[in-house]
Amino acid sequence: MPFPGGLWWLLCCRRGFTLLRRDYGEAEREADGEAEDEEEASFELRAQGDQGSLEVSLSQPTRSSSGSERSLLVAEEMRSLIVEKGPGPVEDDPDALVKGWLQREMRGCMKTPWIRPRKYWFVLTPDSLDYYSSNEKGARRLGSLVLTSLCSVLWPDKQLYKETGYWSVTVFGRKHCYRLYTEHLNEAVRWVCAVQKVIDSKAPVQTPTQLLMRDVEEHRDSPEVLEQIYRCNPILRYTSGPLYAPLLPFPYGSLDQSAPGPRSYTTLRDEAVKLFNSLQQLESERDPVPLMQGVLQTCLDLPPLVDEIYCQLVKQTTEPPAPGGQGDLHYWQLLTCMSCTFLPSPPVLRFLHFHLDRTENRFPASEMAKYACFIREALGKTKGRECVPSLEEILVLMQRQEMICTVHCPGAPACSVAISSHTTAEEVAQELVSRLGLSQSPNLFALYEQSRRREQPVGSATLLADVLTRFENLAGEDREQDPPCRLCFKHYGFLDTDNVPRDSLEFALLFEQAHEMVLRGYVPTSEETLQTLAALRLQSLNSDFSTHAPFPRLEELFPPHVLHARLPPLPHRPPAKCRGARLRAGLLAGGLWGQALAKQRAERDQRLRGRLREEGASTMAAIVEKWKLLQGMGRPEAMAAYVALVREWPGFGSTLFDVDLQASPVGPGPQRLWLGIGAKAVSLYKPGEPEPLDSFCYGRISSFGASDSSTFRLSVEDRDLLFETSQVDEIAQLLKTYLASAGAQRLPRPQEPHTSPPTLEPTVLPSGLCPAPGPWQHRPPVGSSHS
Repeated sequence: MPFPGGLWWLLCCRRGFTLLRRDYGEAEREADGEAEDEEEASFELRAQGDQGSLEVSLSQPTRSSSGSERSLLVAEEMRSLIVEKGPGPVEDDPDALVKGWLQREMRGCMKTPWIRPRKYWFVLTPDSLDYYSSNEKGARRLGSLVLTSLCSVLWPDKQLYKETGYWSVTVFGRKHCYRLYTEHLNEAVRWVCAVQKVIDSKAPVQTPTQLLMRDVEEHRDSPEVLEQIYRCNPILRYTSGPLYAPLLPFPYGSLDQSAPGPRSYTTLRDEAVKLFNSLQQLESERDPVPLMQGVLQTCLDLPPLVDEIYCQLVKQTTEPPAPGGQGDLHYWQLLTCMSCTFLPSPPVLRFLHFHLDRTENRFPASEMAKYACFIREALGKTKGRECVPSLEEILVLMQRQEMICTVHCPGAPACSVAISSHTTAEEVAQELVSRLGLSQSPNLFALYEQSRRREQPVGSATLLADVLTRFENLAGEDREQDPPCRLCFKHYGFLDTDNVPRDSLEFALLFEQAHEMVLRGYVPTSEETLQTLAALRLQSLNSDFSTHAPFPRLEELFPPHVLHARLPPLPHRPPAKCRGARLRAGLLAGGLWGQALAKQRAERDQRLRGRLREEGASTMAAIVEKWKLLQGMGRPEAMAAYVALVREWPGFGSTLFDVDLQASPVGPGPQRLWLGIGAKAVSLYKPGEPEPLDSFCYGRISSFGASDSSTFRLSVEDRDLLFETSQVDEIAQLLKTYLASAGAQRLPRPQEPHTSPPTLEPTVLPSGLCPAPGPWQHRPPVGSSHS
């Protein structure tokens, strides 16, 4: 049944009044709300030019103060910031820098494409951004945004233009955020540049805390004046109430939420207030360690908050109600962790040093004085951290002690090293070199991060405390999938492997590192030689053969990739060419046919596993037979024979990296290669082949470096080689180390043509243990590398 005409008229009028209420009524209420908010403007901020006498009492900011005294303060501040405008025409305002019609997003609702937003007349002056109902004489000013040095403006967003057809201009103030829209990009850019120019022209804004910090520094030699400053300004002292505004100035506006990290943050001002609430919770926490780590993580994610937290901690440790109590010591303990993690700016650092001196003078021989002394020493060593302290490190810092770090040494017992939050990997490596008697060795040593999945050297300047924190995080993420990571002390660069004494600890390290290279597939040789090496490994571990001797797992003796290479390759099914074939394949995979395919794959995998077990059993039997032939060979002889066999490969002593050669001299297109970094040359190997494709002595290398995060560039005479790898930094660092060693004349000199390099005493193996002697290159390689 059609509606009567009168009803249609009533509905249209009601709809029209609704739209008018949205355009005019909402704007008037919004303007009234902004007027109320302006009365709550921050009185903790002062322009640099209006610095009054600091003898005036600056109390803690509170929300409840709404009387005439606060209104007077706000009114005086507003009169100093905003120039009153007369009743003249808006268009004739002489202070107007830019003016024009813009559309503004209404408060509490997003701009919708089906309702055309209302336009307002905006006027930008040297002090504020105002908007009016029209550009006529006597038009009502609906709102004003005071512009200070803390305001910010965002450039137009292209994505928003694609979605709505409007270019946006967003201006952030203390209480308000103006989101303005225009259909023309040049107009939006003109407004953004003009607003930014006004913001840049403003004097820096300072808070009372900053002014008092400067006053304390000026009168630090006058105890009476200092006591007067602290007595008359409660903002410098401990407070049990909440903090409604930060102690330091922060720019207005939201943070960039696209930054990596699991946490999401609001504005810096809000985060500063939240952190103060977290600090107050420390006083009653039984276990404050997780809360301390959370505060430190926030400071690491938001570096501008570091100075703020330092100021808040100084405030809460100044004249507390119970000096030396549990709550007070929790503040000092967090301040200790901060001093070992972050370095404040110079003004805050000077104020912090004054606070430490004042505490030591007022409470000598107390726990607070001991923490102050520890913090002063830590600040002299702190240079910045990549990770926040681990839970273990925080517990140790709370006791002002050092951590105990365990470093594993292949072929030797693990070493325990005492470290602090400032100890680097190079310092620990040097201590282990001295402790293990390796000072006279020409070879280079370093610490490695080692796990079942990967192994990488630790940078010489890396803080071990950061490495331990990463281990703690990885253990929490992959607790069941992967064994925990550990630190390992190993050879970093081989400058001389021929003259290492057999009875030394270094030879044991060399033996263990050679065995690692064999297991990872970095020693291309025949399967017969690999079985011989496995037998020698058993002899070095268990001495002569015995049925009661413990047997390691096969993957700890023999390269796993060789066994996998024996299995038949999986059948390759070409992909469907047409869309209909792919659709039919998808339908079949989702029904009974898919279940049959899954069953076939499971049966095939079971057969492959059975075949792999059979191959493993036969290989282990062959290794045991060779082990029996080593009857009577001692452990040193077995280790020497193992190293002698591995040393026959020309690439032994080089550190191998898996790379993809982009500019290949041997063929077009990317090619998977080994990049061998040695003491004398850089070589390229095809995985599994003993002879290098090419070799470059350091005299032929003109330059090297990282083209980007995953590309390493090596310039050899008149050509550039580009390698795709995830170990760009490790390759560059190792090359720098070898070049530095060559510059210090630590590299062995090239041998003359008529001389031969020194070698170890030959080790005679039992007959039948190894294949017939011959050139290394005549032994067929097996398999490929297994990184």
